[in-house]
Parts: sequence; structure tokens; C-alpha cells
Amino acid sequence: MTTLLEVRDLEVVFDGFRAIDNLDLTVAEGEVRFLIGPNGAGKTTLIDVVTGLTSPAGGTVTFAGQSLLGLPEHKIVRLGVGRTFQTASVFEQLTVVENLDLAANFRQPLRALLRRRKGVSDAVDAALTTVGLVDQADRLAEVLSHGQKQWLEIGMLLVQDPHLLLLDEPVAGMSKEERTRTGELLHEIARTRTVVVVEHDMEFLRRFANCVTVMHEGSVLCEGTVAEVQADERVQEVYLGRSRDKRSTAEVG
Repeated sequence: MTTLLEVRDLEVVFDGFRAIDNLDLTVAEGEVRFLIGPNGAGKTTLIDVVTGLTSPAGGTVTFAGQSLLGLPEHKIVRLGVGRTFQTASVFEQLTVVENLDLAANFRQPLRALLRRRKGVSDAVDAALTTVGLVDQADRLAEVLSHGQKQWLEIGMLLVQDPHLLLLDEPVAGMSKEERTRTGELLHEIARTRTVVVVEHDMEFLRRFANCVTVMHEGSVLCEGTVAEVQADERVQEVYLGRSRDKRSTAEVG
């Protein structure tokens, strides 16, 4: 498989605390990769480095053969890397289709963004269908359910045509039905793109993860299938043993 994202010897230090410690990670094209680990393991920090929000103390991050380190956030987006946050970032007072249209035209000058456009572009129409919001197209984002807002944010990434989607806890707070729909959506997206998911929901992980990377104290502890990482004695120790001594909370995932 072709490597899309490659992280080598990554180091991130905050006021003397080593948040990422000599981390290596390789993600291939077309994967749905899950990142799990106790609170403070460095999962979100890793995504912040890839997307240009945090500068590392050392190491390399390469996307499709190009280094991302030192690039501003908007250039990383234009290279084809998109992300969501733990709380959906949608424009509440705009309709669903207006949110998608705004995201689709993010490269346009401000005046063009403010002009009222007629019709719906093919990219917006396709995103509406993919995320299952066709019947919500003309509703304000503020009236959507929590799950629908998360799907809208994923749709706002899709219209920008990213090659890699980084999703930070996409099913947090969702109903069981919404979690199922989200898992199906991730695998549908992965037919043409690569998806990396930071997640705490172990039931969701067991149902929809193919490859799992377990992080602990800023490093990769192990990788493999769900069954393989669950059977790993190091993972069991982190979640059930010594991690409680070193972290104030040690959630599974």
C-alpha cells in the first residue's frame, strides 16, 4: 500500500513536559486508522502538529511526499489535509447548504464568498448525499441534532476535496443510531480518501476499526487489529495498571 502520512521521531515539548516522545506513525492511502490511548497520551497533539496548529521540537511529518512542518494551516488544507474538532465548528445561523457552499469556496476572495450564488455545485450536492443531509439542506445548522452537526462538519471537509481526514472524537455525545451511521460514513469516505480517527468509544472502535494505533505517554505503544491490541499485555497494563499512577484519568480509548 502507498504511504500517505509518515511521522518520524516526532517530539513535542510544552514547558518541559514531553507531550510527544519520539513518535513514529505511518498511514497508508485508503485506511481507516483509529488512534486510541488514555487521556494525555498525545493523540490530539499529534493531529495539531500534522495540521500546523502546534510546532514540534523535532522530527518530521510528511504528507504525500511533502514535508508539512513549518507550513501555515491554510497551505496544509490546500495540500489536502482536513480535520474536525471535538466540538463541531459550523455556522449556526447559516443553512446546511450555505455552510457547505462557504466551505467549498474557501479559496475564493471574501467578496466572492459574500455574493449570493444561485444553485448548488456538484461538490456540495455530492457532500449532502454522502453525509445524509439532503432533506436538511435548507434548515439552519442551529436546529440540527448533535450528530447531524458532526456530519455537516465532515461534509464541509469533503467539499474541499481532502485526501486525508483527521477526525477528533467524531461520535462523542451521539446516540447509538448516530454512531452506527457515522461508522458507515467513515468507511464510505475511505473508498476514495484516507481517514484517521481519534476515539474513546470502544464499542464504536470494535465495530468499525480495521487498524488501531495505541498511544501512551506521547509514543506509539502498539498497532494492529482490534483483537490484537486488546490482547496485548502492554495495552492491558496501561489501561488497568500503572497508567493510573501516572495519569489522573485513564479512560479506555
